[in-house]
Amino acid sequence: MSHRPDLANAIRALAMDAVQKANSGHPGMPMGMADIAEVLWNDYLSHDPNDPNWFNRDRFVVSNGHGSMLLYALLHLTGYDLSIDDLKNFRQLHSKTPGHPELGLTPGVETTTGPLGQGLGNAVGMAIAERVLAAQFNRENFPLVDHHTYVFVGDGCLMEGISHEACSLAGVLGLGKLIVLYDDNSISIDGEVHDWFGDDTPARFESYGWEVVRNVNGHDAAEVATALDTARASADKPTLICCKTIIGFGSPNKQGKESSHGAPLGADEIALARETLKWPHEPFHIPNEIRASWDARVAGAERSTRWKALFKDYALAHPELAGEFMRRTEGRLPENWAEIAGEALSTLAANDAPVATRKASQNVLNIIAPKLPEMLGGSADLTGSNLTLWKGAEPSGAGNAAGNYLYYGVREFGMAAAMNGIALHGGLIPFGGTFLVFSDYARNAVRMAALMKLRSIFVFTHDSIGLGEDGPTHQAVEHVSSLRLIPNMETWRPADAYETALAWRAAIERTDGPAVLALSRQNLPPQRHDDGHIEGVLRGGYVLHEPDTAPQALIIATGSEVSLAMDAVRKLAAEGKAVRVVSMPCAERFLRQDASYRESVLPKDLKARLAVEAGVTLYWRGFVGDAGEVMGVDSFGESAPALAVFEHFGLTVDGVVAAVERLLG
Repeated sequence: MSHRPDLANAIRALAMDAVQKANSGHPGMPMGMADIAEVLWNDYLSHDPNDPNWFNRDRFVVSNGHGSMLLYALLHLTGYDLSIDDLKNFRQLHSKTPGHPELGLTPGVETTTGPLGQGLGNAVGMAIAERVLAAQFNRENFPLVDHHTYVFVGDGCLMEGISHEACSLAGVLGLGKLIVLYDDNSISIDGEVHDWFGDDTPARFESYGWEVVRNVNGHDAAEVATALDTARASADKPTLICCKTIIGFGSPNKQGKESSHGAPLGADEIALARETLKWPHEPFHIPNEIRASWDARVAGAERSTRWKALFKDYALAHPELAGEFMRRTEGRLPENWAEIAGEALSTLAANDAPVATRKASQNVLNIIAPKLPEMLGGSADLTGSNLTLWKGAEPSGAGNAAGNYLYYGVREFGMAAAMNGIALHGGLIPFGGTFLVFSDYARNAVRMAALMKLRSIFVFTHDSIGLGEDGPTHQAVEHVSSLRLIPNMETWRPADAYETALAWRAAIERTDGPAVLALSRQNLPPQRHDDGHIEGVLRGGYVLHEPDTAPQALIIATGSEVSLAMDAVRKLAAEGKAVRVVSMPCAERFLRQDASYRESVLPKDLKARLAVEAGVTLYWRGFVGDAGEVMGVDSFGESAPALAVFEHFGLTVDGVVAAVERLLG
């Protein structure tokens, strides 16, 4: 085997060469963390380059994702399907080596990182998932789920507030298989961090309940290995390994400086670095001896083969559990899922009493969650308000790893990032709740769920000015519309219990992206539905009410405003005016339907259109056209009982009637 410095220098060389060729990127972190990565990947990381998705692999997350060339170099050197030409194509259009790691583009990338700290939050979720599944499936002599989650973080990750949220939770939960390696190089883009980052980081993590290994020389393989041994021995505490490193290590004029952080070193400096590192090879050339020392394909195949043999024996000893394990890790719903979803719908549809959609949501969970053991729910300290806890749910914590409900505490961003990590890990379907207005705190993780096409379900209650007395700080006005603008998001705002049941069905069945359920605090009356409405709701929008004669106008409404529209239509009918009502529980899904279906719901020749939603009006302008109107709220709310707030903003039956009358002249 080649000497460790030579193996680490292969990472450094590939990083500085790829960044130079692209004339863009971050060479400093890969060069500074190369020694740490070499020890971890060659001596500890359990993975299989032949099978990047092998379930019991260790998860490796580069939270400081700007250092993506470190990860790409590791994947290439160890034998993943990432060629030297892919590295030469770093940061280019449609390459397998984008500027920041992206899930689904590059084999071996576990999560999309770049927004600092979120990879760390994802890793907490991965470690949670590992612990939950191990408790649910492992049996004596069968450690079916048994792997670590390793994370690289930098100063920037630990400055971000999400690091506090996620790591504080990880400490309380006692996630012993979570190991974080901190690249303590004291440099960020703006320079030496001591003027703006003076935390006693080790003490901070110790206060969270973490094991902390201090003062590790990140360029000394033996010290790194000893620290990893210590971390792996910690069964009930996550571990932070504080590695003192030099950013841009090996660059004689730029190491230890911000100039190596986020820009190419330059041809002259790279030539000097090659001399300093004793790396005489041409750009992108890795000697065969070094390649052979890095190649992990044989060892990886042996690891995964041993696990597959273990699983075969497990299946003989515990056939039902093995079948359930395969179903859940493959992301398949139970064979009787249609019956489960149908039971939820029929049960809720049979109740003709007004009910808040947050309560209807809980009623759905009471039916489906006990029959979907992969559901892992939670709330950011608002369980009693979000109503995300169902009958029979068991809290998951340090004392009950097998539980299926997480009390996340007041950590909206940390919760959302952890949910994404749980979804990324596989075997579980995470959902978590908070007030809709606080989706702002979680926003970037919600966006990342959409970007990564994850099955994360965000339950956001108290969805509008209908919140009432808590006032404008808590009343969501712009939030539903802004969530709809996120690509690949599905934002559901159901009108009643019936639509709520179908929104849950749609969210659970979806495997290529997340869903938001925006739910009401106030009670909403049930609407009259028939079997044909099931397809309509699942298409995102449908004709809820059709007049006896050809419609003269139509009203588009969502959520609590659907009942408002229906009351107005009845009053208009008494005046001889025929008005169609379109319920639009998920506008994004409706807009993806074929043109003929959209035309059947919103005919082009029906110009008299009114959209009604207790939120900002801009989103709906495209639905109503120049001849239509939108009723909504284009200011912040008011503190008062809900009915009084609706009246204040003119969102009343009489207001809707008057608007339709204006449209009809």
